[in-house]
Amino acid sequence: MDPRGIIARLAPVYGMPVLQPSGDPLAELVLTILSQNTSDTNSGRAFIALMRSFPSWKAIAEAPLEEVVHAIQPGGLARQKAPRIQAALRAVEARSPDFDLGFLRDLPLEEARAWLRALPGVGPKTAACVLLFALGRPALPVDTHVERVAKRLGLVPPSATADRAHDLLEALVDPADYYPFHMLLIKHGRRTCSARRPACERCPLIECPARTAAVEDPAAPA
Repeated sequence: MDPRGIIARLAPVYGMPVLQPSGDPLAELVLTILSQNTSDTNSGRAFIALMRSFPSWKAIAEAPLEEVVHAIQPGGLARQKAPRIQAALRAVEARSPDFDLGFLRDLPLEEARAWLRALPGVGPKTAACVLLFALGRPALPVDTHVERVAKRLGLVPPSATADRAHDLLEALVDPADYYPFHMLLIKHGRRTCSARRPACERCPLIECPARTAAVEDPAAPA
């Protein structure tokens, strides 16, 4: 199936997502780091706790590590994420002392992406999240759900790395469709096309190769 056809099939099931950029790229950067390997609910709680614990981004960057770890404990993996957040904030301050990343809105897209990718610990997914969710710029984040569903649909090869899947999907999907494609594949991956036991019998994507195989041989691994 082509990406637009996938969107057309999934939107009636999950609702058509509408992009509303937050306008705060630095907050999006920190929130994306907090969201790694945890639920949106827990990462949101950790972000709120972080903002309540410190008066500014600079204060977070300069705080003792243990204080940041304690603040983001509700999000899980705090000991791994706290130093990542501080390293990213310190790198931002070194290049933009006022912590204002609004200039990324006006840079050529690939320059803005490269600026973000140069920050420690920022890969293609995190950079794309900042560009898309905060600034409304055409970038396609590929998280574990998007990658899994895209591979099952045959949009990217099963052996493709996460970085390669990102590049292939950005080239395949129309930039105007990046947001709905991303959001719908996440919802589909969470609710139907799960990692271990995908519910192929109720999947609306009837042309999916993995679904066809599962229907023909229910015992076959997805």
